[in-house]
Amino acid sequence: MKRLVQLVTVLSLILFTSACSSIRVFTDYDTEANFSQYRTYAFYRPTIDKAEISDLDKRRILRSIEASMNAKGYVLSENADLLISIATDEESRVEINNQAWGMGWGWGWGFNPWMWGPAMNNQTVSTYDRGVLLIDILDAQRKQLIWQGKGSGILTNVTNPEGRQRLIDRYVSAILAKYPASNSAISATR
Repeated sequence: MKRLVQLVTVLSLILFTSACSSIRVFTDYDTEANFSQYRTYAFYRPTIDKAEISDLDKRRILRSIEASMNAKGYVLSENADLLISIATDEESRVEINNQAWGMGWGWGWGFNPWMWGPAMNNQTVSTYDRGVLLIDILDAQRKQLIWQGKGSGILTNVTNPEGRQRLIDRYVSAILAKYPASNSAISATR
């Protein structure tokens, strides 16, 4: 019985970890925007400078955005059609998992038809940090938001620069995979 409880605990932790390791992405866009007219981009420094993360992580995020936008055929320019801004948020969460195995008297099935014994409770408490990355894309001429992507997920405790860059790349790639609003309409015009 003790092994069964351990097995169930391990399996639930694996499922919890795998479910939480993914990045959830939400996007919204201006339905009136003609995304096919945009060819160049620049970073909108006034809002990027206000992001409450280290300058090292800001540069990692901007490098990742630059790589994704270049791969989509956009060009970084001082006279850009698009302005890209970022914002971040982080919150600590606590998750309490209760697993109760009750036993009592009465008819039963399995290894003992007369089950009798104490109830067993197994409680696990997990704390983790949930991070959010917002990428805003604005029409540079009108200074108006035309697309917004939000990625949220578990922040792993990465202690080396390469690992941090990989984590940031995962977030940026997941978010910008949804840009532009309609890939088929834009790729037909390029």
